[in-house]
Amino acid sequence: MASKLHIDGVLFFGILLLLSVGVFVVFSASGQDWNLLQRHLFRIAISLVVLFVVAQIPTDVLRRWSPYLFVIGVGSLILVLSLGYVGRGAQRWLDFGVIRFQPSELMKLAVPMAVVWFLTRRPLPPGLPSLIMAIVLILVPVLLVIMQPDLGTAILLIVSGLLAVFMSGVRWQHLFILAGIVSAVAPFLWFRLHSYQQERIITMFNPWADPMGSGYHIIQSQIAVGSAGIVGKGWLQGTQSQLEFIPERSTDFIFAVFSEEFGLVGAIVLMILYIFVVGRCLFLSYRIQDSYARLLVGSLALTFFFYVFVNIAMVTGVLPVVGIPLPLISYGGTSMVTLMAAFGIVMSACTHKQLMR
Repeated sequence: MASKLHIDGVLFFGILLLLSVGVFVVFSASGQDWNLLQRHLFRIAISLVVLFVVAQIPTDVLRRWSPYLFVIGVGSLILVLSLGYVGRGAQRWLDFGVIRFQPSELMKLAVPMAVVWFLTRRPLPPGLPSLIMAIVLILVPVLLVIMQPDLGTAILLIVSGLLAVFMSGVRWQHLFILAGIVSAVAPFLWFRLHSYQQERIITMFNPWADPMGSGYHIIQSQIAVGSAGIVGKGWLQGTQSQLEFIPERSTDFIFAVFSEEFGLVGAIVLMILYIFVVGRCLFLSYRIQDSYARLLVGSLALTFFFYVFVNIAMVTGVLPVVGIPLPLISYGGTSMVTLMAAFGIVMSACTHKQLMR
């Protein structure tokens, strides 16, 4: 039955476990807000529908759509800069009245799809000219997203594109050249950052320098995580979260809420679930014969792992606060739909190829 629906049962089971954990944590983090929980459940339902729909699309169709999806996404980003809706000091959305759409979320899929499409049309591993062109494909949407400004999403786009390049078997000497270019450009990029973005990076090294200002988020999050102990304080019993000391506790900092309530044991179990999902995706990638599908599934799996790593590192103070939610756990709409569409691509790639063989 699962193969007829083009759904990998093992992967789908892992996704459902993470979504179930997210329901309980969102309810606690929201202060037992039933209205918010209902909206969260509705968004999960929509995301699952998206997963099923995307999983039915053959990989060959996704391959043909890749360049067009990229062009549409870049065009939408350009449109945002002139006609975009402004919210929270950033211009990131297109408002169509009925729905508000964030084109940068579309690019989280369009960038790796376009890079893989470009690379697999040429001999692998890619040569230096192909590598340079792939980098250009990545940088075009990244620069447009930075102009919104949205540094967190720009970083995710860079990583998703570079992971696709890395999965293609790029030569080590080319990677060293790329690393040298990044090192040379880094000082210039630092001075192009907004003052609040520079402040976030500096705060990472010493949040107590401004405990009631830029360091407040990290300090409160570290208190929540550090006070949990081995088994935590119990569901709905977290003091930092229930007394609303943790900011953005339903979205970006939801891992702090989870850790405070379920402790070290809960955090380890959650990491095992994430590793299970990523490992299953990589296993499916290994079994796929088609180069496009194999590279795309592998890059999407590693990108998902990067999302998890960055959010947890951000919450614990290892990395700067960049506004990346915890995948499948945090309250959110567009980001969850994008993730589930990515998992739909993974399932489509493995099940359609099995049927073809």
